[in-house]
Amino acid sequence: MSGFKLLDDSSLRGAPDANSRRHSADQPLGMTVHAMPNPAQAMAAQSLPPGPGRWKMLAVMLVCAAPVVASYLTFYVIKPESRQNFGELIEPQRPLPDVSVKTLKGESVNLRSLKNQWLFVSVAPGACDKACTDRLYMQRQLRETLGREKDRLDWVWLISDDAPVEPALQTALSNATVLRMAPADVTNWLQPAPGQQLSEHLYVVDPFGNWMMRFPANLDLAKAPKAKRDLDRLLRASNSWDKAGREGSE
Repeated sequence: MSGFKLLDDSSLRGAPDANSRRHSADQPLGMTVHAMPNPAQAMAAQSLPPGPGRWKMLAVMLVCAAPVVASYLTFYVIKPESRQNFGELIEPQRPLPDVSVKTLKGESVNLRSLKNQWLFVSVAPGACDKACTDRLYMQRQLRETLGREKDRLDWVWLISDDAPVEPALQTALSNATVLRMAPADVTNWLQPAPGQQLSEHLYVVDPFGNWMMRFPANLDLAKAPKAKRDLDRLLRASNSWDKAGREGSE
């Protein structure tokens, strides 16, 4: 499992031994922001006068759009037999719902405000048992293994009830995006694999706000490198147009 190194965090893993009390060396994980290509620019060509100038502008627009189109064709349409995804591609993709969610401080925000960034999502009740903390730990670790590309992926926990979150866990998640979402809104958007629970999966949402991948239930350390490979592919396929950060949020 080269390339997948673990960082210690007793608050997430819940290990009571002495070794787990050592301070984690990981750095805080924060929300990041980036800019997206503006499709409206392609419409500007319609206002240009006819003639060579207009055709030149159209050519420029096509060249600019080519990397975006190519990256999406590569991942969603062209599927070579040699490439097997570990995560399941969601077809059709499901966009972020236009619903209100709350931060742990009780502030209301629209879930669609998370667009324009790759999202790595888990869902669980606020009480967060050991299986829940293990998944949160897995999310963080996978994000950390992305190295300098990690700022293009937000770590998100959607709490599906009103149960309070333990103070120690809140501290461990201080740099994650933690939001309370109505259970009905969650299940109307995300769905587990047949025979599985919603909380057993990790989900990937693209910068356009579409839920597009679901990792197998109960992801463990043995299979984590396969999940990392999928995340690497997604970030690499979108590298020409996706940057860390959300436009206008700085």
